[in-house]
Amino acid sequence: MKTHLYKRLVLILILFLPALANGQNNNYYVLDMVHHNPGEPSTKSAFTDPSFLKEKGYNGQVVNDFTFAHAALTFDKLSKEIFPDGSEERKWVEQAAKKVKENIAEAHAAGIKIYYFTDIIVLPKRLVDIYKDEITDKDGKISFERPKTVEIHRMMLNELFDTFPDLDGLVIRTGETYLNNVPHHTGNGPITNGPASHVKLINLLRDEVCVKRNKMLFYRTWSFGGMHEQPDYYLKVTDQIQPHPNLVFAIKHTKGDYQRTFDFNPTLTLGKHPQIIEVQCQREYEGKGAYPDYVMEGVINGFEEYSMNKPQPGYKSLKEIKSSPNFRGVWSWSRGGGWVGPYITNEFWCRLNALVISKWALDPKQSEEEVFNKVITEMGIQGKSRERFRELALLSAKAVIRGHSSVKYPFQNSWTWWMRDEFLSGTDPNYNPRQFSSEGLLYKAFTQYYKDGILHGAVQEKYEAVELWKNIEKLSRGIKMKDKEDESYVRVSSTYGMLLHQIIAEGWKIMALGFEGDKTGKYDIKEMHQALLNYDKYWKLYKNFKETNPSSATLYKPYSFEYIAPTYHAEKGMGASVNYYRKIIADKQ
Repeated sequence: MKTHLYKRLVLILILFLPALANGQNNNYYVLDMVHHNPGEPSTKSAFTDPSFLKEKGYNGQVVNDFTFAHAALTFDKLSKEIFPDGSEERKWVEQAAKKVKENIAEAHAAGIKIYYFTDIIVLPKRLVDIYKDEITDKDGKISFERPKTVEIHRMMLNELFDTFPDLDGLVIRTGETYLNNVPHHTGNGPITNGPASHVKLINLLRDEVCVKRNKMLFYRTWSFGGMHEQPDYYLKVTDQIQPHPNLVFAIKHTKGDYQRTFDFNPTLTLGKHPQIIEVQCQREYEGKGAYPDYVMEGVINGFEEYSMNKPQPGYKSLKEIKSSPNFRGVWSWSRGGGWVGPYITNEFWCRLNALVISKWALDPKQSEEEVFNKVITEMGIQGKSRERFRELALLSAKAVIRGHSSVKYPFQNSWTWWMRDEFLSGTDPNYNPRQFSSEGLLYKAFTQYYKDGILHGAVQEKYEAVELWKNIEKLSRGIKMKDKEDESYVRVSSTYGMLLHQIIAEGWKIMALGFEGDKTGKYDIKEMHQALLNYDKYWKLYKNFKETNPSSATLYKPYSFEYIAPTYHAEKGMGASVNYYRKIIADKQ
């Protein structure tokens, strides 16, 4: 009898341990999401194909086209007046529902789960008009403090799973509300009463999604006010929530947005709930795949700045937390984040990041380098090219941090916005907080650096980045790959990165010398003039390079970012700041 039981136990282990090790059990998740640009045509990517995801080992797809599944509901049981039969609004809803059903069917046909990214609160405009007196606060915002709002959301969740019964679950975001792709809806954030708001919302979702419907609920901690990055806040919320097998908290690996200036997230491993870790592969603060930017060595093992200008207590990498009982997988953002460009023609660098982090998540016992080598083997990189490519990839992380922020000097989180999406801001002191402007941030950085006597050192670091980019560009020319389009793009993107960072170095030099001259009244006209000649030369080379290399990404623009569609930029920026000093140089020569 004992022998029989032993054999059965061995058989069970043989059958199920590989699945557990590869992250394919029901309590471990390797997910991917293409984060389409809000308000723009959908991103074309291999990662939108569920069959591709299945082939690469993912067990779930997060759909985030910002046409939310709950925006594809009629709300007929609440009122026929919300989307009247025959109206243009109802036709839009019906078409949106058709697309949701198609996405669900495609994912299931490929053999993976599908979860819809969901902003809360988003409701039909007509519904809000009808029930305004019952669901809004004194400022006209939809409020979860109103009982009718809670009731409507319960009805909405019921209709959602009645309409899409095969949908495997939801991913909930509360920090931001994007309405760009839902023209007949309106909304706002639900967190108006700190931790209590999160607790109320999570309990509602847990009851309706996890308990009542036995569906998955991934609750993103990304929010404003502390839930995402403050351990005490996170625990104050999650300790009040009863665990459920279908409830998982999704948390970015950074203590804030996806940028190198932030620490590793201190809320990871805390509490009594499972956590899945979000990792971005196409980073809007680092070129969006326009140039080499391999970040997964840092994500898995810890970035170099954590041992230099960003020392921190606690965990610093995924490798250090992989044994935590709360660690339940990784959710990669293979594409997307931020706004507009640069737009890429080849998703090679995004794909490299995504495949390394997903393969590592499937078996975290592997080292990052082991996984990296497996991925480049699949890419057909052989012989001496392997060593060159590994060196290039690791150098890219060093070049990016030095060109964008710093590993030598303090670099505040907000300053990182000086270079984001496709924009390069300048040193104009004016800042427009209402539009999340990036202008004014370099002025703050330069002011602090000038005060501390390190402004010239900060500029010199940008030239150190250029030297790294020159090495990268040289290495790229010696790399052979099976896919010749990828091989070409490695070279093209490396040259792109070098030219861009040459512009940045000369731009910083002009602005720093000008800033110093503004303070002292004495301008180093000779140095400023030479930097200006170089700046103009590199812009010309950069533009000509794009014209002669169609596979190159679109170019950066010398403007500051502003949150105003469709251009997302103002007239200020690096170009305006350099031109300000261009005039001073001309006047004094």
